[in-house]
Amino acid sequence: MTKYGQILLCALLSVNFAQAQTNRAALYSSLGVELTQYDVDAANAVLTKKSSLRLPANVQYAWQHPSRKYFYVAWSDGGAAAAAPGAATVPKGSLHGVTAFAIDPQSGALRQIGQPVSLPARPIHLSVDTTGTHVLIAYNVPSSLTVHKLNPDGTLGAQVHQPSPLDTGIYAHQIRPEPSGKDVIMVTRGNVATKTKPEDRGGVKLYSYVDGVLKNRASIAPNAGVNYQPRHLDFDPSQRWIYLSLEAQSKLQVYPLAKDGGLAALPSFTKDSLTDPARKSLRQNAGTLHVHPNGRFLYQANRSAVADASGRQILGGGENSIAVYSVNQQTGEPTLIQNIDTRGAEPRTFALDPSSRMLVVGNQTAVFDGSGSNAKSIPSSLAVFRVGSDGKLEYARKYDVSSGRESLFWMGMIPLP
Repeated sequence: MTKYGQILLCALLSVNFAQAQTNRAALYSSLGVELTQYDVDAANAVLTKKSSLRLPANVQYAWQHPSRKYFYVAWSDGGAAAAAPGAATVPKGSLHGVTAFAIDPQSGALRQIGQPVSLPARPIHLSVDTTGTHVLIAYNVPSSLTVHKLNPDGTLGAQVHQPSPLDTGIYAHQIRPEPSGKDVIMVTRGNVATKTKPEDRGGVKLYSYVDGVLKNRASIAPNAGVNYQPRHLDFDPSQRWIYLSLEAQSKLQVYPLAKDGGLAALPSFTKDSLTDPARKSLRQNAGTLHVHPNGRFLYQANRSAVADASGRQILGGGENSIAVYSVNQQTGEPTLIQNIDTRGAEPRTFALDPSSRMLVVGNQTAVFDGSGSNAKSIPSSLAVFRVGSDGKLEYARKYDVSSGRESLFWMGMIPLP
């Protein structure tokens, strides 16, 4: 081999090694108070269970620091995960907080750093700002938010005082910094009408953001928020659009994102997420969504809530699937190209691995298919899918997690440092 060939080979090996390092990932999955780590083999679509740790209360959500070195886990003894099967109301709880962890760069193991921070209510979502200096936390009841400083060593610091009153809507469900770092968006779902209570209108709240301090900027609520229950959003990698999941409507919307961070008041596109929208179940909801890193594809969860039959949870009769969309790169318009069954009930969370070769779904609830002695038990599970070059998913395997009351309330995959 010539000297030039040796140099080229070394360069290619270095690139491949760097890519392999970048694509190394860990998966974390919650079951009540327990958070379990899995090794991720994206090439073979395989998960290997590793160690577990316990939080003070049920895991609600988690987020990785931009440096990839730290991990923040929110927990609470309130909310749906703490409710008894068939309960008409959910407990508010009295134990709420967030704990910081350091991520071992080789193994992905989590090591607690600093002391947990107590929170005023159940945290439904959290994220870290683009500078890695603050953690943003959303609460659903009462709908509100807090911002907390992060110390240089990744530990949690003091809460940041907000000098101006903030419009926090009704039933916050997600809080995300815009990629520019200049604004923050909080999705407030509202609540559908019941026999005894009128609809609580939903909205998307936009705030300007400087060093932990938020100020009201805009409220997005088409049709004054009527029949509008937004749950989660994600950003187009080119920062031209945001994609918004409408829970009770089982829809996907696209909103143009201005260069100054402003958000259009009305969506450019609204799409159905179900295989057959005309046959939508009364217990059918859209869930979280994630944009593929290449921006060409989008994934959205469809959840069929379980029904209670004499203290036993059974399938609700709707669609539990991941909707796959192709995205027009000029207009941002999504086109539904696949709905694939998740092989379980209520896919509350799912994630792509860093190489985008594998997608894992957290089927939240253990249920029965049917009733009586012939009912089939379906445990909560981690369902693994391969991601094709066309964005479509192919089922690979499933890892059953629990057939009991514990809820697989959150799961996610993160790149290792």
